[in-house]
Amino acid sequence: MAVKTRALAEPLTLPCGVEVKNRFYKSAMNEALGTRDAAPTDDHVRLYRRWADGGAGVLVTGNVMVDPDQLGEPGNVAVEDERHLPILRQWAEAGTANGANLWMQINHPGKQSPRTINVNPVAPSAVPIAGSNGRFFIPPRELSIDEIHVIERRFVTTARIAKKAGFTGVEIHSAHGYLGSQFLSPADNRRTDEYGGSLENRMRFLVEIYQGMREELGGDFPIAVKLNSSDGRPGGFSEEGSLQVAARLSQLGVDVIDISGGTYEKPLMQTGSGDSTEGDGVFFADYARRLKELVGSPVALTGGFRSPSDMERAIREGFADLVGIARALVLIPNLPDRIVGHGDRAAVDLPWISTGLPILDHALGFMLANNWYELQMHRLARGREPRLQGNLGLASFAYTLRQHGVAALIPRRAGGRG
Repeated sequence: MAVKTRALAEPLTLPCGVEVKNRFYKSAMNEALGTRDAAPTDDHVRLYRRWADGGAGVLVTGNVMVDPDQLGEPGNVAVEDERHLPILRQWAEAGTANGANLWMQINHPGKQSPRTINVNPVAPSAVPIAGSNGRFFIPPRELSIDEIHVIERRFVTTARIAKKAGFTGVEIHSAHGYLGSQFLSPADNRRTDEYGGSLENRMRFLVEIYQGMREELGGDFPIAVKLNSSDGRPGGFSEEGSLQVAARLSQLGVDVIDISGGTYEKPLMQTGSGDSTEGDGVFFADYARRLKELVGSPVALTGGFRSPSDMERAIREGFADLVGIARALVLIPNLPDRIVGHGDRAAVDLPWISTGLPILDHALGFMLANNWYELQMHRLARGREPRLQGNLGLASFAYTLRQHGVAALIPRRAGGRG
């Protein structure tokens, strides 16, 4: 093994005692492979077997929602009971092949649930999504205290089922403007009860979910949290607030803090407009350096990693313990093995996705690329390779219309620019 790749190949022992075989962390992407009733499919099994065979230490699933009536994107999976346990077990078996860890990302969209799939979105407060994307979402109603407790229990139930199915960890999604992120942000959370106001109150929802999961799953089961470095909006969740939340999570024993940023209103995770000092655009790196000075929990940093040298530097210099990669793993599913096993030093070149029609590109915005990567995940699940020839933007648009109809114009996340 080349000296330069040793940092990426080193195992990592988590606070719960579980060892991760290397530092490659496949970040969550919305696969859009769920059935109409939000069930997982054989495509999930095949896709994650392919990634597991590719050599990553940790594979994090796309959004698995806790309520089938509250989905964040078309094609989401939802797990609220054990009805899908057989296919979940197949998914877990495939995703843990080759020594990989497979962690289920567990989520509730809150108000980020498009009007074409949800006419009754809920949120900490009745604050609609602002900006040009707001027209795609119905203004939410405010959750009652009892409803908050029900949702918290749903998170714990989904985590319990994940463990029973054979997933080796879970990740609580509290970033990207979904419900956990909404509770943390004073721009979204205007409550005056014990779940609003002070930062301590605004983090209560996340803390109670984590504590409930830890009690249910035990001390030796990995629990990660995906957290915004900030949501990028005036009056919203700030970096200082994020650092305080992260410090509290670390004190509680969270196994990995997975850093990203932004919301549908301000998509830092898509545009790469988070802080970057790492050459050609590793996002949120300055924040990660500050975070590592405060917390003992391992940090996964996702966004902008394209070259092995940047990945290695992140580990060697200590501002990340795990390197989060998403889109590059769609293009090259065995990228970890190529880097560590075969010494490949080439940077991954992500294609520019455009229809060639400025009006259409503008209408779809950054979602055009998301749709294209979603299409490529569908190809990977069917044993094919990504399609890089022809008009990629028009192929993406045609796929989205075919799959989702008018939902083609609704923002959906595909793991950021991880």
